[in-house]
Amino acid sequence: MAQKKFIIEVEKAQEASQGRPSRGPVYRSLFAKDGFPPPIQGLDCCWDVFRLSVEKYPTSPMLGQREIVDGKAGKYTWLTYKEVYDLVIKIGNSIRSCGYGEGVKCGIYGANCAEWIMSMEACNAHGLYCVPLYDTLGAGAVEFIICHAEVSIAFVEEKKIPELLKTFPKATECLRTIVSFGKVTPEQKQEVEKFGLAIYSWDEFLQVGQNQSFDLPLKKRSDICTIMYTSGTTGDPKGVLISNEGIITLLAGVKRLLESVNEQLTEKDVYISYLPLAHIFDRVIEETFIWHGASIGFWRGDVKLLIEDIGELKPTIFCAVPRVLDRVYSGLTQKISSGGFLKKTLFNFAYSYKLNNMKKGITHGEASPLLDKIVFDKIKQGLGGRVRLILSGAAPLSAHVEGYLRVVTCAHVLQGYGLTETCAGTFVSLPNEMDMLGTVGPPVPNVDVCLESVPEMGYDALASTPRGEICVKGKTLFSGYYKREDLTKEVMIDGWFHTGDIGEWQPNGSMKIIDRKKNIFKLAQGEYVAVENLENIYSQVSCVESIWIYGNSFEAFLVAVVNPSKQALEHWAQENGISTDFDSLCEDPRAKRYIVEELSKIAKEKKLKGFEFIKGVHLDPVPFDMERDLITPTYKKKRPQMLKYYQNAIDNLYKSGNKPRA
Repeated sequence: MAQKKFIIEVEKAQEASQGRPSRGPVYRSLFAKDGFPPPIQGLDCCWDVFRLSVEKYPTSPMLGQREIVDGKAGKYTWLTYKEVYDLVIKIGNSIRSCGYGEGVKCGIYGANCAEWIMSMEACNAHGLYCVPLYDTLGAGAVEFIICHAEVSIAFVEEKKIPELLKTFPKATECLRTIVSFGKVTPEQKQEVEKFGLAIYSWDEFLQVGQNQSFDLPLKKRSDICTIMYTSGTTGDPKGVLISNEGIITLLAGVKRLLESVNEQLTEKDVYISYLPLAHIFDRVIEETFIWHGASIGFWRGDVKLLIEDIGELKPTIFCAVPRVLDRVYSGLTQKISSGGFLKKTLFNFAYSYKLNNMKKGITHGEASPLLDKIVFDKIKQGLGGRVRLILSGAAPLSAHVEGYLRVVTCAHVLQGYGLTETCAGTFVSLPNEMDMLGTVGPPVPNVDVCLESVPEMGYDALASTPRGEICVKGKTLFSGYYKREDLTKEVMIDGWFHTGDIGEWQPNGSMKIIDRKKNIFKLAQGEYVAVENLENIYSQVSCVESIWIYGNSFEAFLVAVVNPSKQALEHWAQENGISTDFDSLCEDPRAKRYIVEELSKIAKEKKLKGFEFIKGVHLDPVPFDMERDLITPTYKKKRPQMLKYYQNAIDNLYKSGNKPRA
């Protein structure tokens, strides 16, 4: 059977010339073989997306939050599209009557909630630039963004007001007005007014412009609607300029993609909003939902309560980052292995039967309908019982987790890839294509993609297995980094955006992300190590929750810092008659030896080279976190910061590893 191929070539490869490396052929999605989706009539800016849905679905539920009664969370209560629209018009009038109009920068700071979306839509209506302030980058970053973007007015979640006040007096150079999503205390009012700024509670602000009404300005496709600051693993955050055109083009592409695989969105769809709206991934998904007149329910802001919120909301689409899906996976495998023998045997039988059918190309709905009812329905109910699409983005999802969830959740599990600079979705894997496991799928039908060779890392885009830096071209691309023309020129060359990620084309036209251009170092013997790839392999070990691998050109072997799985390590200790608490276990040389042995097992199994084996580990009982500045909000490792933090542990590992063997 000839293999299906989901891409078509639109331009020939180019040999290296004028100091530029060689470049592979340019491809686009098969779903765009007759051209990209045409611009949608009447849709010229993000405001149109919302406005048209209000006309079409005025009484449909749009934004929902759980009622809290006597400290207990009850049912979701909803605002309709028309109710949200009326509030947005009021907020817009209040913004304008404070003297803020087109091109003014408006900050939004806080967890996802209805007020977040309403503030954003008010910016969209009046042509203000919406500037999300991230909270996970610490007070320093919030201050940096306010000053760098020159934010004049900021909408803030009630409990974030103290954080915002930490940016004073520096931030008061440009910030003039603060609006709380909730209330304001008299002390806060006093503090803010001392600096000559105005602060309003949500209800007060709704009244500010009540006797005035302002015409909405004409907005163009090329106008900027958002400046999204990306955390970046090095240096100051960069302000990514996103235009109306970028988001609208993406929406048209996502729509064509979903239609091509027969998974159209409708106004009946329900989304659980918990991934930060300050990031492009969630922002474009919510824009997509709004465009289809669908419903968005917000979580309560606590990861431990997320599954409970999902059970109450019963969403149809669930977006996640691998960190969340890894938790779902380990929760499920744990439950099943602790069940009785009969349950476990039935589950394992059902799993391999359904998996084999899916591998034969049978769709997940037809692979084992009976077993879905008997065995897998319980798992489906755990996500509310209605989820039909699970979309993973922001970081690589390991193939074993993806494969497992594809079988047991009775939903499509799709992995996507994109950057803030490409307006999120650039590649998405397709439903029912089992050989796309572990890849991010083919390009979405609105971009062109090619690979560029990276000779210094040995990646050749013209080889029979093409590998190289992923480059993207199309209307979804950003308009540049705000006030950083220099950085824009580094990544935008001849209209191609250079992502910094290394990809490998698969025979079926899907892309596999195999490395990051900068995460490569040489060992003392001159061998190059592609560290991301190794971390992905080693993190499959069941006793490893997370791993950071380190090496440098002065040492001949690799060492690592591991967050061990508490459950697995305590289980091992029990079996070996070691009774001590988890923190002490992490100090115990026997535990370290055990982890190194487990890592070596998988290294042998995956046929890694000798220098890719881990020779020593430091165990940290505390997971890598943002509090210590070790990871970004999308859980990418900040390698320079990690080295600084674990320097002593690393030095000791090299000292003990380099001692002559007696």
